[in-house]
Amino acid sequence: MVSFRQMVARCAVGLSLLVASFQAQATGTLAGVDINNTAQVTYDVGGTSATATSNTVTVRVAEIIDVRVQRQSPADVSVVPGATQRVIHFRVVNFGNGPETFHLAVDSTVGTDDFNPAPSTPSIYLDLDQSGDLTAGDVAYTPGTNDPVLAADAVVDVLVFNDIPAGVTDNNVGTTRLTADARTGTGAPGTVFAGQGQSGTDAVAGNSGALAFADGTYRVNAVTLSVVKSQSVADTLGGNRPLPRATITYTIVVSATGTGTVTNAVFLDDIPASTTFVANSLTLNGVALSDSADADAGFFESTPVNRVRVVLGTVSSAATQTIRFAVTID
Repeated sequence: MVSFRQMVARCAVGLSLLVASFQAQATGTLAGVDINNTAQVTYDVGGTSATATSNTVTVRVAEIIDVRVQRQSPADVSVVPGATQRVIHFRVVNFGNGPETFHLAVDSTVGTDDFNPAPSTPSIYLDLDQSGDLTAGDVAYTPGTNDPVLAADAVVDVLVFNDIPAGVTDNNVGTTRLTADARTGTGAPGTVFAGQGQSGTDAVAGNSGALAFADGTYRVNAVTLSVVKSQSVADTLGGNRPLPRATITYTIVVSATGTGTVTNAVFLDDIPASTTFVANSLTLNGVALSDSADADAGFFESTPVNRVRVVLGTVSSAATQTIRFAVTID
């Protein structure tokens, strides 16, 4: 995958997007199509059949300019304080009946949310492979240079990038808005743009007024882990003194606070000097783990140092993780 900053250097001039057809046909007859009609009357005169033909009348289908913007990302995109270049995926659909060029804009100061995301630089990419993420084929959007040109019923996927302020707190929500408007013009439904449609027809603003927007939201999941360790001692004389050959049992509780989850969590604990790991003493949430590196979550390793390792994976506030193991005092 190409990094965000590498993509900043990419350039696309005069890009015309005639992309995959949208699954719901929006408009019917294409703009610029001529509808011709000629009438006939057949009759008999003195036993001879005859036909009278009318003149042909023609009407050219005018262009409807209509657009939709749809959020493709989940309802809330999970972020952490200070995160940069966090993406929300949108789709712009030409619901008109002719080709139209659209201008795109981002506004991250909308709504009654908890914070304003800060648009990244650049803040808009044309997602040409419709992957929903930034890849090598995607192109940074420059207004007036590579405005997407969409055929009737065609779509273009758009990636909007924002930075998250460092001072936000858990469960805060920030909103960003993508707007698409027709370069021909915008106005109330029924507004006429004389002669500016396909094949010189009039263009008429559709139900959207030739302008549409959709909002995406970021939700802060400021989840953090806490690790609390305790110990108990059992000596060979039946007491709890830390004498040579006494056993120390360590209990470690890993818990998460805040919303969301952490991923790829791995527990490591070096065996203390002057002690020896007790074989087969390692458990996770009361379930025994083998000392070898196998299918279960934990093992004892001697490289680079003597220590226990437990793969915790995904951790959330819904459940704590408890690890236990023992050592003997040399």
